[in-house]
Amino acid sequence: MSSQMTIQQIAELAEVSRSTVSRVLNDHPSVRPEVRDRVLQVIGEQGYAPQAAARSLASKRTNTLGLLIPRSAAIIFSDPFFGQIIQGMTEASSKRGYFLMLSMVSGAMERDFYTRVLRSRSVDGLLMVSSDIDDPILPLLIKDNLPMMLIGDHPYLNPVNWIDSENREGARIATNHLVGLGHRRIATITGFLQMSAAIDRFNGYKQALLEANIPVTPELIEYGDYTQESGYQAMRRLLMATPRPSAVFAANDMMAMGALRAIHEAGLSVPNDIAIVGFDDIPMAAFANPPLTTMRQPIAEMGALAANTLIDQLEGLADPGANIRLPTKLVVRGSSGATPTE
Repeated sequence: MSSQMTIQQIAELAEVSRSTVSRVLNDHPSVRPEVRDRVLQVIGEQGYAPQAAARSLASKRTNTLGLLIPRSAAIIFSDPFFGQIIQGMTEASSKRGYFLMLSMVSGAMERDFYTRVLRSRSVDGLLMVSSDIDDPILPLLIKDNLPMMLIGDHPYLNPVNWIDSENREGARIATNHLVGLGHRRIATITGFLQMSAAIDRFNGYKQALLEANIPVTPELIEYGDYTQESGYQAMRRLLMATPRPSAVFAANDMMAMGALRAIHEAGLSVPNDIAIVGFDDIPMAAFANPPLTTMRQPIAEMGALAANTLIDQLEGLADPGANIRLPTKLVVRGSSGATPTE
């Protein structure tokens, strides 16, 4: 075994050309399976490690993706949504031979991050999660033509690549589930309405009510920021309404679980006094008390697909300009008072 073995020596041992070894290392689809297996066997036997830095210099690429989350670390690490989506991105990037560089920046730091990291092309492309719709960095990135994929669509800026869930339709289905159970005073706790997903879920809630000839009542609308604390405080305010709501659609599971706590503290029962439906289906939703009815979105899969789509564009395997929307699914558990589906 030689740690200094070259790609040319690998080619000679495998009885193929140097370019064939290169294509195998880059997982190019043009190599015949039997040839690929022979090259990989030689690589394994010799303990060959490709000189990634040299390849990157030759191609003027870093084989690094940036992951920008414009939120504080406290919010990111307290919400399982971010952990799941980062896991999906990391696993997909690693399988394709890319590193993922995570950056969490507040609004005040974004321009410095743009100048020092993004504009200097320290990364080949950028994944951006949960951006505000008026985020000042987005127009700069579009102008610079940095390959980019947003998690969450954008209602104004074009061209921009994004992947998202069926937020509006999912919220409409969740609210309609409560309507179908006979509820008429259905409240909502929105997400942060500077984010496209929150806007879409709020609109889906309103759409379901209007389709059922139920008026949208301002006193049954409370505004949260996706945190458990905001759901708790919003639910406390909703409990002061007269008459109080009989059901609540929360725009994510974290706020729904905050609402559950507020209801329990008030001496009320879920779902007998107030039914609750959330959105996301994070792992702890099934272990809430009672287990949380929610709209499941494929969070980890969304992260993986975002990374793979961006890498495909970087490697010329897909045309730029991807807008992908993934379906959601209603998961019925005890918090809505209906017969559970799982």
